[in-house]
Amino acid sequence: MSIYVGNLSYEVTQDTLSAVFAEYGTVRRVQLPTDRETGQLRGFGFVEMGTEAEEAAAIEALDGAEWMGRDLKVNKAKPREDRGSSGGNRGGYGGGSRNRY
Repeated sequence: MSIYVGNLSYEVTQDTLSAVFAEYGTVRRVQLPTDRETGQLRGFGFVEMGTEAEEAAAIEALDGAEWMGRDLKVNKAKPREDRGSSGGNRGGYGGGSRNRY
C-alpha cells in the first residue's frame, strides 16, 4: 500500500520527500508524477513505506503538517481507478445519410 501526499510544493524532490518520511521508518519508494506536456511536478506524490505501522505513523504525524510553506494532505492512497476505454459510441447520431439539411 502507498501513502498519498498532496499539496506539495513544486520545489520538492524525491530526496527531500524521502528524508521527511524516513523519520517514520523505511522508505521503499517515492513517486512524484509530472505533467506530460510541461514536465512540471503535479503537486502530489506517493510514498511507499516498509510496513503498515510505519505508514500509519507517517500519516498520523504528517497529515496537516506544514512543510515547505504548505499544509500537507497525507492519507492512504486509494487504488487507481480503471479508466478503461471510453468506447466509441457516445449516443450521437453519426454517419447516416438521414437528417442532412
